[in-house]
Amino acid sequence: MDALTGSERGRETLVDLRYAAGLTLDRAAGLLRDFPAGRQLCVSAVKLSALENGRPVTGSPWRDPASTGLLVEPLAKVYGVPMRMVLDAWMRTRPDEPAPALSGARPQAASAAALAAWESLNERQQIYLGEILRDDRMVETEVWMRRVQRLPVPRPAEWRRLPLTLRSAPSLVGYTRLQERLRARGVHDPGAGPTVHALERRGLVKVSEDTVVHPAVGEVGRVLVEVTRRGRAAARAGLSEPRDPDPPAHLLSEWLWGVLARVANAGPDGLGDDELAGRSLFFIGVGYQTKAGGRPSRGFVDSVPVMAPGDTHVAEYRWRLTQLGRQHIQEYADVYRELYPHVSVIGLDSPPTPAP
Repeated sequence: MDALTGSERGRETLVDLRYAAGLTLDRAAGLLRDFPAGRQLCVSAVKLSALENGRPVTGSPWRDPASTGLLVEPLAKVYGVPMRMVLDAWMRTRPDEPAPALSGARPQAASAAALAAWESLNERQQIYLGEILRDDRMVETEVWMRRVQRLPVPRPAEWRRLPLTLRSAPSLVGYTRLQERLRARGVHDPGAGPTVHALERRGLVKVSEDTVVHPAVGEVGRVLVEVTRRGRAAARAGLSEPRDPDPPAHLLSEWLWGVLARVANAGPDGLGDDELAGRSLFFIGVGYQTKAGGRPSRGFVDSVPVMAPGDTHVAEYRWRLTQLGRQHIQEYADVYRELYPHVSVIGLDSPPTPAP
């Protein structure tokens, strides 16, 4: 099929998907009108042709990412491909427009593993984990309010680290908000260290330390805790709350996002050919596919030849971002910051400069 359509794996456009499905413009438009989104957007062969060729499509809904986002799933069903392939092809075809906005995944019931992790904790550990989760939510709300007010916001990797204790007498430095929460539940300081370290050994929280300047005692050590994705899932399960939804299908896993970040952070020079190997290429490298007969990769990175002086021969190959790879990072950077706060992309993770 690649030879017949002339499209390399990981470089498909919208017209390539239609050709691969063996559909004419009229037939594809007719099938799309069977869906509510197709009728809402008044899909026709003329509009579909304009969409595929990067031309403006008549009608105000076509300029609204929320409206065009409703068409991604019908296109995937008509062409017989995953939604992420349609979204990637759309962004390649129309690189100068905002990507269609896809709705987020719905919360799901707690997994058996998360519930088992919660039930393995004693009562004190459960109280700690539950209050850490509640404090994390409160900080998340405060950060959201700052964003609404266009105030500077630190990276999630910073604000998700919650102050647990100050290494000084409470009579001098007081209690942290998290300590106040625990005290209200009848849990006091003795035993805090062993409790949080027991949670850390189970992979439910991360514990770290830093120093701050307190007006009463000067420089003082501080213990910080951060709830992990596993810990959040366990607490939600134990508190009978819906678990966090899995990342939407059009986004990358933490592993693949980390690989893409490595290439992005390498800058224009990219990574050496031997610095990016393994299974990740089958998911994000141009020319690859997930398995024999499987879906093409997303085409976010490509192996680019670097010529020797005088252009006499290829000196080496280096992995660099494709145009779609750059688009994907820019379009979904904020979402990835929330999902995977420990994975940084240089130039995208700096706090905004305060307005003068």
